Parts: sequence; C-alpha cells; structure tokens
Amino acid sequence: MLFIVGLNLTPRVVRDFGKVSILTGGGQLVFTFIAGFFICRLLGFATTTAAYLAIALAFSSTIIVLKLLSDKGDLEKLYGRIAIGFLLVQDFFAIILLFLLPLFSARQESGLVTAVIILRAVVVLILVYFIAAYLLPKWNRFLAQSQEMLFLFAIAWGLGLAAMFRGLGFSLETGALIAGASLSVLPSHDEIHARLKPLRDFFLVLFFILLGTKVAGADLIGLYRPAIILSLFVLIGNPLLMFVIMGLLGYRKKTGFQTGLTVAQVSEFSLIIIALGVNLGHIPETILSFTTVIGLITILGSTYLIMHSDQLYLRFARFLTIFEKKTARDNAPKSIRAELVLLGYNRIGYDFLSVFRKIKRPFLVVDYNPETIELLGQAHVPCLYGDAGDIEFLRLLDFKKTKLIVSTIPDAFTNGLVLHEAKRQNPNATVIAVSHNIRDALSLYEQGMHYVILPHFLGGKYASLLIQDLGLERKPFLALRKKHVEYLKHRLASGHEHPLHEKTR
Repeated sequence: MLFIVGLNLTPRVVRDFGKVSILTGGGQLVFTFIAGFFICRLLGFATTTAAYLAIALAFSSTIIVLKLLSDKGDLEKLYGRIAIGFLLVQDFFAIILLFLLPLFSARQESGLVTAVIILRAVVVLILVYFIAAYLLPKWNRFLAQSQEMLFLFAIAWGLGLAAMFRGLGFSLETGALIAGASLSVLPSHDEIHARLKPLRDFFLVLFFILLGTKVAGADLIGLYRPAIILSLFVLIGNPLLMFVIMGLLGYRKKTGFQTGLTVAQVSEFSLIIIALGVNLGHIPETILSFTTVIGLITILGSTYLIMHSDQLYLRFARFLTIFEKKTARDNAPKSIRAELVLLGYNRIGYDFLSVFRKIKRPFLVVDYNPETIELLGQAHVPCLYGDAGDIEFLRLLDFKKTKLIVSTIPDAFTNGLVLHEAKRQNPNATVIAVSHNIRDALSLYEQGMHYVILPHFLGGKYASLLIQDLGLERKPFLALRKKHVEYLKHRLASGHEHPLHEKTR
C-alpha cells in the first residue's frame, strides 16, 4: 500500500499547488498536533504517549482519500487536486519521521553510532535518487514495450528496495514508500499506477483486516471514552481547521468544505508510527489498539462524509459563510452582460477562450480557483471568481443578454444547474457542456442541453476525419505536424499545459 502511495508522490503535484499544499498540509499538521497533544494530556496520557498520539491524529490517509475520490470521480476537481497536494506534503513529513524516530531510540548510544546511521540514510537516498534520475528513465524505454514486463519490474523494484532498507536497519515501510516515489517521475508512471490499482484495492482489504487484529478488547478497558473524544476531534476538528485555512486563502466555501472533509480520518502512517513507537519502547502496546479503534471510527466516518459531500454541502451551506471571505461572494457581475460565457478555464477552456477572442464579442470567463483568476486578470481577460456548482452564485449571474454558455466542468450535477438557471433567465441562450462518460451525456441531453462534448470520443472522431481528409500520403501529415508543434510550443510557453490551468471550474 505504501509503495502505491509513493507512486503518487509526484513532485509536480506539490509544485503545481505549492502555496495551498504547503499552507494547508503543514498548517493542519502543526495545529492538529498542538491541539491533539493538549487534549491527550487533559485525558491523562503521559507526555511521550500524548506526543505520539498527537502525531497520529495529525496525518490523514492518502490511500483512503485517493480510493474514495477515484470512486467518486472527483480526482480532477479542484478540491480533489488540492487534497492530493496537501496529503502528499504530509507524506513527505511522514517519511522524515520514519527516518528520525529510530534515532531517538539510539539516544543512549554514542554520537558516532548516530552519525553512522544518518550517514547511511543519506548515502542510500543519494543512491536511490541517482538511479531514479539517470538509470530508470533509460530502463523505462525498454520496460514500457511490454506491459507485463513493466508490471513485474514495478513489483520487483518495490519489494527489492523495501528489503534493502530493512537490511540496512531502516523500516520496511520507508523503503516501500521511497521505491514508489522513485517511480513516480517515470513517463510510464500512470500505466504502472493503473496496473497496480487492483493490488491497491486488495491490500486495502487486508489493511482493514490487519486493523481488526490489532484491536484487543482487554487493552481498551477504560479507554473507550478517550477514543470517542479523539475520534470526534479528528472527524470535526480537522475539517473545521481546514475550512478556516481554505477560507483565508480565498477559496469559496464549497471548495473549503469538500477539501476539509478529506482530512477527517487518521492515516496508515499514523498506525505505522504508533507501531514503531511500541517496538522502540517509547509507548505501551495498548496504545496501538487504542489508535486502531480511532482509525476504524474515523475512516468509516470520513468515508460517508467524502462520498456524500455534495449532499452535505447543500444542508450546511448557509452555516459555512463564516469560513468564506466577503470578496469571494461580493464580486458577482450584476453589471456585466457578456454575450459569451465560459465556465471553467482548463485545458479545453483555453481553446474556447481563443475562439471567443477571435469572435470579438463581449465575453466572460468564470472560474473558482483564485490563482487562475489572478493569472487571467494579469492577462487582461474579463474574468470572475465564482463556483458554477453554487446555485446562489448562478442566480447572481446575468444571462439575459447571453447567447452562448460553455461549461468545461465535467460534472453532470453542476452542468444541470447551469442549464436550469440559463433556461430560467434566458430561454434563447445556447448551452454547451463537457462530459467524460456517455451516461451523463445522455442525461444532460434529456434535460435539454444543446450539445455535450465528450473529449475522448471527439478526439477519436477528429483523428479519423484527418485520415479521411489528408489521405495516406506523408506530406500533408508533416505540414499538419508542423502546425501542431507550433501550437503545443505556444501553449507550453504560456503555461497552459500546466495542471494549474486544468484544476479549475
């Protein structure tokens, strides 16, 4: 499982979300640790035990959140990308802890022994970095020729590196995590991840079985009340803290709410750190059973919260206004009447914006990512910060003079809201939406959507028409290739290949 977590530790993800990833991930770790430590001390735990428990409460589960967001289809949504970004930041901190904790147990040893352990860790990390940066990309060209070979290599690499770390005196988990992280930079990273997805689900089941075996009823006598209190702290306190951080960063309340719900559980790292503390003799063995109970309660609770976040938001939206800056609400365009409206500036939105500029009619771009709005403003693009999935915001938009609305948001519920509000304000407006599956597309057509873009099908259709129009001669394709390269270089130079522009609505 940790090997698969490592596969998602792509530095690009954290880089793309730099500010928000570090502030949310680091901020939640610090504040949850401080608050958790004092709560544990008030509950009567010893200082060292309280510190370990506070660390366990601070980390959220990357593998659980990845699984739930993937099942829900929200990995590409703004809150999903932000969640993965700050969870990866937390995972980096967890890796450092897994290295440092054994050093604490060696405090009775001489400084020379400690220095040797640190030097060994540095040498191993440099060696892995060298292989990942210079050798793996060359091997990838050979391995990627066969999916079976790629799959077998990934498994062998993960097990081999984990075994090497164990042999050098480090934890097996650390080796597996770093093995996955070293493969995350390969061009075939997505293919490896897809191949290992069934294994992820299989070991996720084993993970819960293992959790059950760690629960010893006799060890928990007198600890059920603290377990419930700390579980409620994770289920309620962590999301509230995230609501505040996201609000201060300028995100709308819906984004902050859905992002906050992703931290309402303890991590697989939490149990590993507690188990390591028990093995090192820092804390009593009963704490492992205690933490496992908290893990079971919070993982089950957060699963419900994440999977039903849209419905829960509708229930609590009116109470979440205190977590949203006034500037995130008060910029509705009561005086802007655009003939063309683009909802969502992402990969597809870039091309629509280019066409809108050529038409030379009044247009407006709506997005709910503050960073994207800032970039569009710097480029002097008429834009507005807002969430198309918020019916209150849609009602403030003025569609009376609008002739065309294009929504690049691949969410059927949001597109249904947009269509309904457009019809209410202006029955003559044309509405176009994006969908990633046929079922949602047919549903939108039944609701009256004028056209639904299915990018994958449209791309295949366009490619087949190219062959039909250009024939089988090489020369027309070389001319087309030249234009395509120029187009891609232009997008690369302007930063529009970047996920920063793909994460927005």
